Amino acid sequence: MAQADSTERTTARGGASAATGRTGGFLGLRHWGRDARGANTWRRGLLTGLLALLTAVLLAFHAEVPNSVGNLGSLLETFLPWVGLAVPVLLVPALLRRSATALIVLLLPTVLWVNLFGGLVSDKSGGKGDWTVVSHNVAAGNTDVPGTVRGLVASGAEIVALQELAGPQLREYETGLAGTYPHHTVEGTVGLWSKYPIGDVSPVDLKMGWTRAFRAQVTTPQGPVAVYVAHLPSVRLKAEGGFTVNQRDVSAQALGDAIQAEPVKKVLLLGDLNGTMNDRSLAPVTSQMRSAQGAAGDGFGFSWPAAFPMARIDQIMSKGGLRPVDSRTLPRDGSDHLAVVAAYKFG
Repeated sequence: MAQADSTERTTARGGASAATGRTGGFLGLRHWGRDARGANTWRRGLLTGLLALLTAVLLAFHAEVPNSVGNLGSLLETFLPWVGLAVPVLLVPALLRRSATALIVLLLPTVLWVNLFGGLVSDKSGGKGDWTVVSHNVAAGNTDVPGTVRGLVASGAEIVALQELAGPQLREYETGLAGTYPHHTVEGTVGLWSKYPIGDVSPVDLKMGWTRAFRAQVTTPQGPVAVYVAHLPSVRLKAEGGFTVNQRDVSAQALGDAIQAEPVKKVLLLGDLNGTMNDRSLAPVTSQMRSAQGAAGDGFGFSWPAAFPMARIDQIMSKGGLRPVDSRTLPRDGSDHLAVVAAYKFG
């Protein structure tokens, strides 16, 4: 009897091992066959595959999403990198359903996302530049102006552009930055501080009724540079109006026209544009300038909101022989934006 029991246990273990070998564990090959309802691996997970296909369509044809309904196109393009999160989310039900169809379709949005944003993930910084610039929306409600000033000075930048300068706080910035930056100018709610001389300052009309942009010429050791400081109108999400961007788009066109007419060859644009490089509505500006983050950044460089950055709406751009070699963001301070930094060499 003992020998029979031993034989029975051995047979059971052998059968279990054989079964494990056939199934290959939780995601074994046998489980990729028909399920209890008779559906095979190609017919299961069709809904997951459809959602993966929709994700791929949004990534591939985001420029075709119309702005006529709530400006959905601009909204999608502002947060376009985050569409890629659908891939790992959909991967879970695809594996649980053991759906070959869903897994194959998921390759489409994966390849498209890598093609669009894979280059931003790597570190493209190229060492020390001739000089460094900073742009920062310091926020009218900044909770720590002295800390913000310390961060700007510690950045080592030669040129600093600030947006959303409020009346009482402006004096604090002027006082705090004066020792490091002997030259500065303020127009409306935007300002420029520099270690190099500033001249030929003139407002840029953003069609808003008040000044939120200007142009200045900074005389660097490598020659004159036209510097534009701008704060384009904010965008809003409204239940009745969708993503409201009309005023921002009008101002973007005005800024683009001013930059296009600029006589100085080397041009810098520093500011809060309330839009990303993917947003088609900023094309009057982005089509003629080079993003420091895209050319020399390390990661996405999201700048807003500071508590959990989701979009790069604060930009540093250039054209005319200015070569970005580094781009990053500064640590969070009392603003709801992160300061953005770029180093340049003369090409």
